[in-house]
Amino acid sequence: MIPRYTRPEMASIWTDESRYHFWLEIEILAIEALTRLKRVPPGVAARVRKQAQVNVPRIEELEKITRHDVAAFVSQVGETIGKDAAWLHLGLTSSDLLDTTLALQLRAAASLLIRETEGVMEVLKQRAQEEKNTAMIGRTHGVHAEPITLGLKFASWYDEMRRARERLARAREVISVGKISGVVGTYGNLDPRVEEYVCRKLHLQPARIATQVVPRDLHAEFFSQLAIVGGGIERIAGEIRGLQRTEILELEEPFGKGQKGSSAMPHKRNPILSENLVGQARLLRSYAQASLENIALWHERDISHSSVERLIGPDATILLDFALNRLRFLIDELVIHRDRMQANLDRLGGLIYSETIMIRLQQKGLTRDQAYALVQRNTQAVWEKGGSYQKRIQSDPEIQKILTKKEISECFDREHHLRFVNFIFKRVFSD
Repeated sequence: MIPRYTRPEMASIWTDESRYHFWLEIEILAIEALTRLKRVPPGVAARVRKQAQVNVPRIEELEKITRHDVAAFVSQVGETIGKDAAWLHLGLTSSDLLDTTLALQLRAAASLLIRETEGVMEVLKQRAQEEKNTAMIGRTHGVHAEPITLGLKFASWYDEMRRARERLARAREVISVGKISGVVGTYGNLDPRVEEYVCRKLHLQPARIATQVVPRDLHAEFFSQLAIVGGGIERIAGEIRGLQRTEILELEEPFGKGQKGSSAMPHKRNPILSENLVGQARLLRSYAQASLENIALWHERDISHSSVERLIGPDATILLDFALNRLRFLIDELVIHRDRMQANLDRLGGLIYSETIMIRLQQKGLTRDQAYALVQRNTQAVWEKGGSYQKRIQSDPEIQKILTKKEISECFDREHHLRFVNFIFKRVFSD
């Protein structure tokens, strides 16, 4: 059974109530900072922290009049703190709240994504160890190449997810930037020490320089990193999807009791989980593209980016969280058809050892072109007519003059190709 996505933690970051509480915390911290600078009377910050309340329905009611969410929020909170409302939003502009809050939301989302990525890594590592020596054919251009192991494939995916974790950590660091610098970033009616205090309390870095907004190249980098992680998920999903083709069928998605693969064809077992993940990666790339378009705002600010970010912030982070959750389930429940792997290894009658034969001939004194031509003459015959490549090589009079039967037989040793699997595993899993 495919588990439903039930991750309220990620969704809760993006609720209206959560956003308003971030705004309120920023407002209170600004009052605290202004109190330290003796611009707000003592005791105001403590009273506001104790009395201020967020009432979402009331904010929505006021916003119908103000047509401005921050103005509605400030008015609603002001209603709950009486005369101390005079010190609310003093010298701040809307983007001081919006951008600093967005940084907090994206940082929190990145932390959850890192945790989910580590879950995927955990299951990939386990499966890699289990299938470390499960031989299968490697493919280039979709055509049989030389033997690999399924464990190596899992290890490669693990390493991709390790890089994904690093990318998400960098994205979290990049986006952890706030600003409390007023309407055009000059601290015209503020003091840089207010920004320093608020950002320090929120564990953010103050923007080195801002206009009315934090520069959007930071956000573009964040969403681009999410898209790259999505690309890694797509690589894994696409491989599983490809290896579930009927003609290959080496891997297969779990198929639950009572599950139906098609409304019309009862025999169907389709790779729907992988296909879902491929589609989700496309969406993540589209969000990255939208974030890149947000970089070039007019003058010190316009709001063309705002409507975009209100969508792609929650959508991209929730979607990637969902994709990682689904990928973990898929890897954990993946069905492995070892008999098909063996059949596919044998399918070309030993042609997959052609390079080893060529190298052995070179070691006996032939030039590479001479060895290539001699080997290819035999591979083409087997490719077109079938049969055993080893027998074909052993019966070639020119090769008989150069290699003994024992030397030829040694070239068809699968373990020769897999002798460094332990070395690769040690390097990949050294962390």
